[in-house]
Amino acid sequence: MIKKNIKFSIAIDGSSASGKTTGSKFIAKKFKFNLLSSGMLYRYLSYKIIKNDNKYNKKFIVNQSKSITLKKLENKKLYNPKVTKLASIIAKKKFIRNSLKQFQKNFIKKNKKVIIEGRDIGSVIMPSADLKIYFKCSIKEKAKRRLKEFKKINKKITLKEVEKALKSRDFSDKNRKESPLLFVKGAVLVDTTNLNIKQMETKLNKLVSKRIKKKKYGNI
Repeated sequence: MIKKNIKFSIAIDGSSASGKTTGSKFIAKKFKFNLLSSGMLYRYLSYKIIKNDNKYNKKFIVNQSKSITLKKLENKKLYNPKVTKLASIIAKKKFIRNSLKQFQKNFIKKNKKVIIEGRDIGSVIMPSADLKIYFKCSIKEKAKRRLKEFKKINKKITLKEVEKALKSRDFSDKNRKESPLLFVKGAVLVDTTNLNIKQMETKLNKLVSKRIKKKKYGNI
């Protein structure tokens, strides 16, 4: 494992249903890293905005951002479809991204072993991370994965509808003006299209272990 007094950071980026969240959780558990999913921050603000009758301004966002705790991000209500939809909308706003950036920076300062997953981690939040990983997956495979989740909410939804929604989200993430999803220089590409969870975990285990050894931060 990594020596206790050594700092090590991992930045993970990728599109929806690419496997980045599952992969991040595996790495965090395996190597005892402190994990933060940046997407949950936007979900939290969206939840608060909806509770405030969909009204918000900069002061409201700043105050709510300061009130965020890791415990609050565990609220299951943050997965409500309305929250999900609004989160993807407010994530395009510069002042909201800037407000949440500070929480992420503080999280990095407070923890020695950090892994953050999102869409602008390697490019904006942790550009100097010890390891950057970019998750990729074909749109058809992503749609199959998400269909199971969406069926719990809407049994009539079709694979084509899910695929269309994912294409729209991917386009928005990659082409938005503020902090678009990028495959940054130095990042390691992990294509999960033809990998099951066990195969993905094996790949990530080798990748992270190799990078730790290369940095000479400890023995695995």
